[in-house]
Amino acid sequence: MKHRIVVLGAGYAGAVVAGRLAKRLHRDDVEITLVNGDPEFVERVRMHQLASGQDLRPRPLRDIFAGTGVRVRIAWVTAVDVEGKTVDLGGETLAYDTLVYALGSVNADHGVPGAAEHAYNVAGKQAALRLRARLSEVRPGGTVLIVGGGLTGIETATEIAEARPDLKVAIAARERVGGWLSDKAQRHLRRAFDRLGITVHDDVDVTRVEADGVVTGAGGKIEAQVTVWTAGFTVRPIAAATTLEVTDTGRIVVDAGMRSVSHPDVYAVGDAAFAMGAGGKPLRMACATANPMAWLAADVIAARLTGRKAPETTIGYALQCVSIGRRDGIIQRVTPDDQVTPTVFTGRTAARIKEMICAGAAWGISHPTMLRPSRRRRLAVAGAAETRSLTRS
Repeated sequence: MKHRIVVLGAGYAGAVVAGRLAKRLHRDDVEITLVNGDPEFVERVRMHQLASGQDLRPRPLRDIFAGTGVRVRIAWVTAVDVEGKTVDLGGETLAYDTLVYALGSVNADHGVPGAAEHAYNVAGKQAALRLRARLSEVRPGGTVLIVGGGLTGIETATEIAEARPDLKVAIAARERVGGWLSDKAQRHLRRAFDRLGITVHDDVDVTRVEADGVVTGAGGKIEAQVTVWTAGFTVRPIAAATTLEVTDTGRIVVDAGMRSVSHPDVYAVGDAAFAMGAGGKPLRMACATANPMAWLAADVIAARLTGRKAPETTIGYALQCVSIGRRDGIIQRVTPDDQVTPTVFTGRTAARIKEMICAGAAWGISHPTMLRPSRRRRLAVAGAAETRSLTRS
């Protein structure tokens, strides 16, 4: 029987894992199934562009993986049984020998009253399209408020302000918007906000979202016809409902090779995984994290199944990239453990670098077996023995 590898989720992490495994393992030995709810690969780092009215290139998953040996299943995962080694796809059961969990993250409202009912978000394609439709209804002079001063909030606010200069755009954050950036980067960001006419509300604690704006902890109100919630992400509850070891937020705890610390036949990558990076610090949820996690997990799985030594590496960072509309940006140099340095690129140069990085990531997904020259490996005796032991566990 072929070794059955099931990859859940075809975002950056899941799609990379599936393509990289198809490149490294012989299809006569393995059966790789990629499960995703959307029939297309979604460039999540461009959801603020989609929401602002831009059209993105469609990337059907079945076209991407045609000829690779990867079977694409369009279905929603409703449950995982890590003891029985099965996945529930809404009434249909899919069995696996090795599972790669890459179901990503969703918008987190942190339990703020009214956020789920009245606020929009850009955490996924359908959410971005809903916001896009709502913005198209807002007449000139209308007000839009973005809640959250991180990367997603900044990119969403600036993209909308650039695309719709007829609207009054504001951004609010519990601390200083973009406050983690270096001084030079923060100065550039503030100049960009001024240029785009974005009103900034620093040190504002939003305690309730209403249909016509938000209420703050100080008892004030910021009025808005459209409120966009970008104050963080959380994972789906599927992993937490299993016997996998997870954090208090539901992320799967993995070792240095992205392997579950409680179930050795399960790997987790992307936002759904809790892994330590350079300096012993947890890796953050980001595309910049998802890709190297996926590369490493695929290489570890392939090495173990073919009887080779699993690679040992520590994931670290180099840059934080922020788009400010289509013609401006910030490229913030960081240390491997994600601490900012004084080195910053801004303006059109930064925008070009950011676009090159985003386009490169999408190209890698669209060409899953061209990531790096390598010939496919057959399963070795050592790999087969490991497979049998995992099946018994």
